[in-house]
Amino acid sequence: MNTYTEQINQAVAHYRELLEGQLARVERINAAGEAVDYSKMEKIVIGVCGGDGIGPTITAETARVLEYLLADEVKKGRIEFRTIEGLTIENRVAQMKAIPDDVLAELKACDVILKGPTTTPKQGDGLPNIESANVAMRKELDLFANVRPVRVPDKGIDWTFFRENTEGSYAVGSLGSNVTDDLAIDFCVTTTEGTNRIAKLAYEYARANKKERVSIVTKANVIKTTDGKFLNLCLEVGKDYPEITTDEWFIDIMTAKLVDEKRRRDFKVFILPNLYGDIITDEAAEFQGGVGTAGSANIGKRYAMFEAIHGSAPRMVKEGRAKYADPCSMLRAGVMLLNHIGYNEEASKLERALDICMFEDKRLTITGRDTGATCREFADYVSETLKGL
Repeated sequence: MNTYTEQINQAVAHYRELLEGQLARVERINAAGEAVDYSKMEKIVIGVCGGDGIGPTITAETARVLEYLLADEVKKGRIEFRTIEGLTIENRVAQMKAIPDDVLAELKACDVILKGPTTTPKQGDGLPNIESANVAMRKELDLFANVRPVRVPDKGIDWTFFRENTEGSYAVGSLGSNVTDDLAIDFCVTTTEGTNRIAKLAYEYARANKKERVSIVTKANVIKTTDGKFLNLCLEVGKDYPEITTDEWFIDIMTAKLVDEKRRRDFKVFILPNLYGDIITDEAAEFQGGVGTAGSANIGKRYAMFEAIHGSAPRMVKEGRAKYADPCSMLRAGVMLLNHIGYNEEASKLERALDICMFEDKRLTITGRDTGATCREFADYVSETLKGL
């Protein structure tokens, strides 16, 4: 065992550094103030950040639809759309940062952000090991809640997922330790306030929207410390909402129950740690038509970011098909953005227009190839539909 002493000491020093960083983060989130009230802001700045691959295409078209809906507010100076460049894989690799400093400063000068998908380096692709831009943005802007709705009325599906966004297995996901050539260890993080705030947000949403059930999803029977803490804290928060039924599920059986035609209708609101939420929301999106149809919100007390849940699709760009990318995921994220900043009527109109274009009228379809409409043509279709609402 003594042959491993040096490796163990190095790993312990690394672990100590991670612990110090996480304890400092705990202090910051415990000291955070109240959430911003957009109704009291003289101006709301919406940052438009294209990202990688098909991101600039679908983001630009979504911004164009939002600008149409908010034209009067833009004229009055209440809303400003601001384009942010530089969150590309090329720029991030060149600067060896998940988010370059100048880009981060521009993001922080906005109030809400409409963000296209970004490419994350992975093992074997020849790119350096830099952190996911999404994970970094969630940390830097403290976007602790990832909110993903899935609605399929004819199947009785009306789900809203509240995925904890800054902790769990992703908190220090790029900072694990290769202790030896034979042993690698990663870390999972759960904090008291980090869990309490996601649970309260989910229960408040359920109460405000008259959702009668909240389901807590973990693997607390095996991951007893971190998942166990997450489950117990959520159950404690649930006691403050006696009119709402709280139940608890393990992630493996929950993935099965979502495909159970009889049982899945019972579910309404979910609370999940980061990794489980990432996986199960992709499964859920398939019922709605795939990840290309689903948007998500990343909510913090000061900032919020809205995005598609799919990736940057570099193959589409390589094959010259970017202009045929489906903008529906970003447009759905646009609905959430409008609701978040208080433009609920505009949000309802956009959601209705999307339902008409995607499920009812279906005059144009997106196939990802020249057999279907272009991204711009579909955005025009949505805008034309909006005029009739």
